[in-house]
Amino acid sequence: MTCDLKQTILQMDGRVPRYTSYPTAPHFKALTSDEAYVNAIESLPDDAPISLYLHIPFCPKMCWYCGCNTKVTRRYAPVEDYVHLLLREVDLVAEKTGRKSVSHIHFGGGSPSYLRGEDFDLLMEKLRARFNILGDAEIAIEIDPRNVSEERVASYARQGVNRVSLGVQDFDDKVLAAVNRQQPFELSYEAVRLLRRYGIDDINLDLIYGLPHQSCDTMKKAIALALTLKPKRFAVFGYAHVPWMKKHMRLIEEGTLPDKDLRYDLFQTACDELAAAGYQMIGIDHFALPDDTLAMAADQGTMRRNFQGYTVDSTQTMIGLGVSSIGQIDGRMYAQNACDMPAYKAAILDGRLPVQKQCPITAEDRLRADVIERLMCDFTVDLAQHCTAHGFPANHLDAEAARLQPYEAMTFVTRTGSRVTVSPDARLMVRSICAVFDTYLAASTSQAPKHAQAV
Repeated sequence: MTCDLKQTILQMDGRVPRYTSYPTAPHFKALTSDEAYVNAIESLPDDAPISLYLHIPFCPKMCWYCGCNTKVTRRYAPVEDYVHLLLREVDLVAEKTGRKSVSHIHFGGGSPSYLRGEDFDLLMEKLRARFNILGDAEIAIEIDPRNVSEERVASYARQGVNRVSLGVQDFDDKVLAAVNRQQPFELSYEAVRLLRRYGIDDINLDLIYGLPHQSCDTMKKAIALALTLKPKRFAVFGYAHVPWMKKHMRLIEEGTLPDKDLRYDLFQTACDELAAAGYQMIGIDHFALPDDTLAMAADQGTMRRNFQGYTVDSTQTMIGLGVSSIGQIDGRMYAQNACDMPAYKAAILDGRLPVQKQCPITAEDRLRADVIERLMCDFTVDLAQHCTAHGFPANHLDAEAARLQPYEAMTFVTRTGSRVTVSPDARLMVRSICAVFDTYLAASTSQAPKHAQAV
C-alpha cells in the first residue's frame, strides 16, 4: 500500500461505531416497562431457531486494556452465586419463549473460562432442559489461557463445545507486563494441546494491536508464535483507548502507546504475515483458513455481523442472558440486561426479567442495518435493490449515496448505478463509510466521545 494512501486513510480516520448492531448501543433507552420485550419473546416464531448469549462478568485479574463489562474477584464464591442467578434467568426466559430450538450458544465475558467445570455443566444442562439444542449447534466459549485446566476442558468436551476463542492478545513479555497481563506462550501452547486432545479442534486466536511497546518486529514474532498453534481463525482487534469510559485504562502509560502511524503499520504487518501463511482476510479484522465456515460464508455472501463480531449465525433472534448482555429479538428490537450487578440480582430474585434498556427497530432501521451489514461483510451493496426489498422507493438512499463523494474522490468507493463498492485498499475506512448511512450518529448531540477511532 502506498504511503500517500496510508496518510489519506489516517487523515480521514474518525470516531465511529464498530457496527455490531444498528442502531448502536449508545442509542438504547431505559425501559419504563418490559411489556414490549415480554410480548416480543412470547411471540417468537415456533419454527425459527434462536441463538443464546451468556455473559460471565468475572476475571481473577484486570487487564488494563479491557473494554468489557467485568469485575475482578479472586474468590470463586461470587462466580458461583452468579451461576445460580443465571440458572434462574434461563427459567424466566424459557417460561416466556417456550422450548425453542437453539442453533448457536456463545459464552462471553469477562472470562467465561473462570467457570469451574461443574458450573459449566450446570448451565449447559439447564439450557438443554429448557431449550432444544440442535445436534449441529455451534457451542462456543471465549477462553483465557491462564484459566485453562483439564477439569474445565473435560467439561467443555462433555457439553459439546465445538469452537473456542483463545484470547492471547500478544506474546511479548514487555507488552503484556505494560497491561497487567502475565501470560507466557507456554500457557497458550498447553491450552491448545489440551483442547485438541479432548476433540475441540475449531480454535480461534484473538490478538490486539495498539498495545504499549508494540512494534512491527514484536507483531511479526507474535504472529509467528501464533501460527505454530495452527488455529482455524484469527481476530486482530485494535485496542480502543477510552480512559474516560474505562478508568483502569488510565493505568497504562500513554507515552508507551503506538501513534496512529504505527497502529496502521502494526495492523498491516499482521495482515501481511497472515496472508503469507494462507489465511483469508474476512471483514475488517478477522482471518480464516479457506476451508473454515466463516471464510466460506464470506465467499458466498452469507456472513453476518452481530455483537460477537463476524459470524455464520443466521438466526433473527439472539437472547442475551446475564448482566449487561444484549439481545436482538426477531428483528423487532434490541434489549439489554441491567449492567449493574445489584440491579440484575434484584430483578432475578424478584422473579422479573432483568432487561433494563431497549431499542425498537423501525422499518427504516432495518433497511439501514441491512445496508451497513452488507458493507461491513461484503464491502459492496446495491442500494436500490435493498431499498425495494424493504418496501422503500429505489431512490430512498440517494442523498446518502451522494455524501459518499469525498470517498469516491479518494478512490475508496466506486459507484456503478446504485451499487456501492469499497476498495480492498480502503477496508479500514468501511466503518466511516457505513457512518454515512447512520442517521442516529448524525443526529447525536453528545459532546462526550462514545466510539474509538476506526484505525
